[in-house]
Amino acid sequence: MPDIISEAVKSGFFLIAGPCVVESEELCLQVADSVKQLCDQRNIPYVFKASFKKANRLSASSYSGPGLDQGLRALERVKKEFGIPVLTDIHETSEVNSVGEVADILQIPAFLCRQTDLVVAASKTGRWVNIKKGQFLAPEDMGKLAAKADSDKIMLTERGSSFGYRNLVVDFRALLIMAETNYPVLFDATHSLQLPGGGGAVSTGQPQYIIPMARAAVAVGINGLFVETHPEPSKALSDAGAMLPLNRMEKLLDEINAIREARR
Repeated sequence: MPDIISEAVKSGFFLIAGPCVVESEELCLQVADSVKQLCDQRNIPYVFKASFKKANRLSASSYSGPGLDQGLRALERVKKEFGIPVLTDIHETSEVNSVGEVADILQIPAFLCRQTDLVVAASKTGRWVNIKKGQFLAPEDMGKLAAKADSDKIMLTERGSSFGYRNLVVDFRALLIMAETNYPVLFDATHSLQLPGGGGAVSTGQPQYIIPMARAAVAVGINGLFVETHPEPSKALSDAGAMLPLNRMEKLLDEINAIREARR
């Protein structure tokens, strides 16, 4: 079986998109179907994203996902129905083998990016590993974290840096600095606009800036874009305040494609 992710990386640009968390199989299928059609029309390789569990919730009352078994079933159904690769987060080494049987990309959450055992275990599956840059980390340090994996199937994602309390900023130099590691670099256009804990028990965000920030990252130069999207973000069970409405994905893709074309 061909390495779809390697081909996506070689294409020069790909999209990772989906809801923050698996809410239901139906939601996953709806989002995957819609985004795949948009990407196929624009010849953009597409990876579906949803978390089976969100382990870093601020409040115990926050929805954290359906769990490993049910979440992986939903992701596997997306793969089979649409023939597209999938990405999901891992949080503990005990999850790695099960997730590696389904997911094409294992994602190391930003808060866990320095967890050596987790990075090493993920890389040993032979799958691609996406390491998100911690909000507390300098971009120069990401090469050291990636080197722990001893693998050429590593990608790095910028998702903003802590700026005081409950605020993130993006230093676009970080994209170029991380690119010096020679690993593919992605930009997370949604989590970069979170306001952590801004809603008291939950994080909020500034989704009105998602498309402009994505345009800026593409203009600087990235290998891929990460976007969380939902048909009705206000009703989403996780990250409701920071996702791009699904009906705005077409505008996003058209605008970043225009910038990609101008850079050629």
